Amino acid sequence: MSGPWRQAMLAGMERELSFHPEVQLHMLDAHDNSRVQQQQIRELLHDGVDLLIVSPYEAEPVTPAVEEAIAQGVPVVLLDRRTASPQYSAYVGGDNLEVGETAARYAARLLQQRGYVAEVMGTPGSSATAERHQGFAQGLRRYPGIRSVGQVTGDWKEKTLKPALTKLLQAHPEVTVIFAHNDAMGRGAHEVCQQLGRARQVKVIGVDGLSGAGEGIDLVQRGVLEASVLYSPGGEEAMRTALSIMRKQPYKRENTLGTIVIDSTNVRTLQQQTDKMVSQQADILRQQGLLQSLRATYASQRTVLYGLMVSLLGAIVLGGVAWQSARKNRLINQKLAIQNAEIDAINHQLVSQNEEISQQRNQLEAMASQARADTEAKLRFFTNFSHELRTPLTLILGPVEELLTSSPDLTTAQRHDLGLVRRNTQRLLQLVNQLLDFRKIEVGKMTVRATEGDLVAFVREIVDAFEKPARLRGVQLRFLAAEPVLRGWFDGNILDKVFFNLLSNALKFTPDQGQITISLQASPDGQNLRVSVADTGRGISDQDRAHIFEWFYQGDQGAVAKGSGMGLALAQGLTRLHQGQLTFSSRPGQGSTFVVTIPRELPPDLRSAEPATTTVFALDEPEPLPDLAEPEREPAGLETGSETLVLVIEDNAEVNNFLARKLRTDFRVQTATDGHTGFRMATDLIPDLVVCDVMMPGLSGLEVVAKLKEDWRTSHIPVVLLTARNAPEQQVEGVQAGADLYLTKPFNPAFLLESVRTLLANRSRQREHFRRELSVDVATVPASNPEQKFLADLTAIVEANLTKTNLSVEDIARSLGISRMQLYRKVKAVLGTGVTDFIQGLRLTKARELLLDDTLTITDVAYELGFSSPSYFSTSFKTRYQISPTEFRALHITPHA
Repeated sequence: MSGPWRQAMLAGMERELSFHPEVQLHMLDAHDNSRVQQQQIRELLHDGVDLLIVSPYEAEPVTPAVEEAIAQGVPVVLLDRRTASPQYSAYVGGDNLEVGETAARYAARLLQQRGYVAEVMGTPGSSATAERHQGFAQGLRRYPGIRSVGQVTGDWKEKTLKPALTKLLQAHPEVTVIFAHNDAMGRGAHEVCQQLGRARQVKVIGVDGLSGAGEGIDLVQRGVLEASVLYSPGGEEAMRTALSIMRKQPYKRENTLGTIVIDSTNVRTLQQQTDKMVSQQADILRQQGLLQSLRATYASQRTVLYGLMVSLLGAIVLGGVAWQSARKNRLINQKLAIQNAEIDAINHQLVSQNEEISQQRNQLEAMASQARADTEAKLRFFTNFSHELRTPLTLILGPVEELLTSSPDLTTAQRHDLGLVRRNTQRLLQLVNQLLDFRKIEVGKMTVRATEGDLVAFVREIVDAFEKPARLRGVQLRFLAAEPVLRGWFDGNILDKVFFNLLSNALKFTPDQGQITISLQASPDGQNLRVSVADTGRGISDQDRAHIFEWFYQGDQGAVAKGSGMGLALAQGLTRLHQGQLTFSSRPGQGSTFVVTIPRELPPDLRSAEPATTTVFALDEPEPLPDLAEPEREPAGLETGSETLVLVIEDNAEVNNFLARKLRTDFRVQTATDGHTGFRMATDLIPDLVVCDVMMPGLSGLEVVAKLKEDWRTSHIPVVLLTARNAPEQQVEGVQAGADLYLTKPFNPAFLLESVRTLLANRSRQREHFRRELSVDVATVPASNPEQKFLADLTAIVEANLTKTNLSVEDIARSLGISRMQLYRKVKAVLGTGVTDFIQGLRLTKARELLLDDTLTITDVAYELGFSSPSYFSTSFKTRYQISPTEFRALHITPHA
């Protein structure tokens, strides 16, 4: 119970119990010792308490004692911390994760989402320390421009943190916000800042928000703390919950206390409310003391009255005294009634205030819930929007690519129109990608993976892509680098989009015969690299300057075609994500200059050992059409002579028909339009390969893959997933589900055909591997995967029936619980052979083993293995091994001496 926060918790319990004099509170302090706390709980159970309120010091050690209390029928209310077991009556406590996230949001507001922070943490290993740190770190991830320089352990005390914090602030003078895990450590952090002469520059955020001299509210009022995040002790709530349980009244099992930020905007109001509550509590205690005194007086007077009445029977003279005593008692009762009415009014006022506070907390929770729902709706919108755009892009780009590369009879006009369609389709795909990048930046899902490289060579490669479109319009591109090589750490995938958007914007607004200059240089101190893109266009108007970096803003673009309003906003967001800045200057009628400044060095957590793959963009300007490739062979009919069966599962009818038409040139194709039908057809037909879409109603593509891989009948079938979901984590999800290949829409039809051929070739090599496992020395296959388990089950059934001459494929299929066709296609897919050949091979392998037993004749071996006659056995054996059974026995059995 040491420390002001614990004392506030106990004071809250006592305040609530002041309204219930019939209830006694017995408090024991374990002094931060779990073993002592466990003993105290058992002692209280032995003493016969009606209810336990436990604030565990550690979760695991105290759990058995709490479970014993529940088993004995004693309710247990957990306060502030939980145990390791779900066996408890109710829990009351704050949310430390929410405290950390609230502090992060307030810090971001102070820093305007850009700057450096430090963190002063509590006792290592404490759940409050871990959760507040985790919540603070999670909150900061939403603000890429804010960086945490490090943490200092204060152990909940202000003195222990001062040397380490002084050293940290001296090493990082750029820190302007400190988040301390309690107000005491926040006061110590302020003292350190005063010693360093930085008290005005550094703002300190504490936690607890207690009232009283030297506590959170007082520190905020005096300007020692910028703010304190309220972490309610919860004493009143715990006692109210306990009383509800004891009275068999309804109660909430989980009572999570809310939090607010106490700063200069509300600290005076909270202080006044606190002072008023303390004053009212003092009045209540004073009134209760007076009430007890009056009740004692009433009891003594009643005794006197009884004595006088007895005396009255003996002496009439004492009657007057008895009348006076009765009159005095009536006055006392009237005074008691007045006092009780005053106490009831105070209680009603306190209840009203508590209800008002509860309503405010409920409103804050509702607003937070609505914000989360709005965020989820935004995410669903972007995901569905990108999917809906990528599907028609597949149907446009695929046929256009095929016509341009495999149709030599196109006229020049037709080829030009098709090139126009392809370029605009690629531009639409680029806009979709920019929308997805916008979503990733908004939710903090895009990360920097920088590698060390030459920025001059990187930018020159991007500029070269604009050389041809600029030359067609007579625009001069000038590339000026202050040094031949400028090395630094950067993420090419992010900066590629930044420079592409800046150059595309410059080319669009530069008139014909104009000039664009791209310059690269290091900053004077060598810490930063600068890339500027200057054009000779019409410039930016004063009206548009304040809005050009806003998402979807389209200013006055004159005669130039309207854009999407995303390019510059995306470029600025990506530059900030890269720890850099994007600025601009412009003079109307003379042009604009955009400057990208990025740090030459990046923190280790933003570096990657593997270079990122950059995105290839398509330009809107006219470009030469590619040389004609050799035309593809047109299919002679709807089906080829191939025995290979491919199953296509796609809910979009046009994409389904497009895939089937492309695949029928080389394979037999069956189609399904939903996941349930596709899975049923896969188990019936046992195809050689499945091509499946991910986003389908009913059964999704990921669920189809999982069901195919779990079913031993179809576990061997390679699966190609097609989807518009191109995020890395979504691709990993597809591979984890069991897909052999993950292609994003729009896809290249030639690449799809080559991928299918490669997967089938790999499957053929796997069949050879399984056939080698069925060697003459090993008659059974170890079941390490579904295919090998199938072979093990098949081998066991055949070996158990080797003596049957009439063993048929139908008998084996019936034993496995599948149809004859399913068995045939499964064996053919796994081993590349028929079921009858497999049975024959197994019999001949077993024959080699039995021929080594000289007690058996060749005729015995033939009938033992189910051959119809010894001659048929000998013929089959010699055909397989090029040696007769007699010669085999003579070679392997040594004659007896």
